[in-house]
Amino acid sequence: MNMERLVDTVIDRVMERFIEVEASGRHIHLNREAVNQLFGEDYKLTKIKDLSQPGQFVCRERVTIIGAKGKLENVVILGPERKHSQVEISLTDAVSIGINVPVRESGKIENTPAITIRAERNEVKLPQGLIVAKRHIHMSPEDAVRFDVKDQETVQVHVYGKRPLIFDDVLVRVSDRFRTVLHIDYDEANACGFYKGTLGRIIKKEPTG
Repeated sequence: MNMERLVDTVIDRVMERFIEVEASGRHIHLNREAVNQLFGEDYKLTKIKDLSQPGQFVCRERVTIIGAKGKLENVVILGPERKHSQVEISLTDAVSIGINVPVRESGKIENTPAITIRAERNEVKLPQGLIVAKRHIHMSPEDAVRFDVKDQETVQVHVYGKRPLIFDDVLVRVSDRFRTVLHIDYDEANACGFYKGTLGRIIKKEPTG
């Protein structure tokens, strides 16, 4: 094996220990009923950019979310449509609009706050669905085997940003629809000094008891 190939092999093996980190800003997932109410019957959201997760994309349309004490403008909509509408913001955002927002796994919206969403001409009040997303790892089944983790397991992740830190209570979500990446929100991204290309290393939590 020549030196160049040896170096590449070593780098590959080292990189296998790490996962990519992405920072996710405030955004909205809409169901068909909400799309109709905001933009008109049978309106189709306009895809402008693919996201890292297969089949997920950024839409051209933007909306405003309105809370008790303030609003957040130019909030992006992510497609495709979902069964239930959901608004994901940071804890800092929650303070700015005056709502006490729980930290939840995506899709777990039972007993979460109501929120008003306004488009250019119409608005809709969701009876529930406002959350701060629990930090999580989207993971493929193959990588779950490699990292020795399972769906719904919680782990720690050492994130090597400009201000390296260890995030606790990180949820692992395993699916053959996922590409492996850690998702954190902008509050968490600022805390670790996130930059594009930041990597993290999974730390298995020791069993208790």
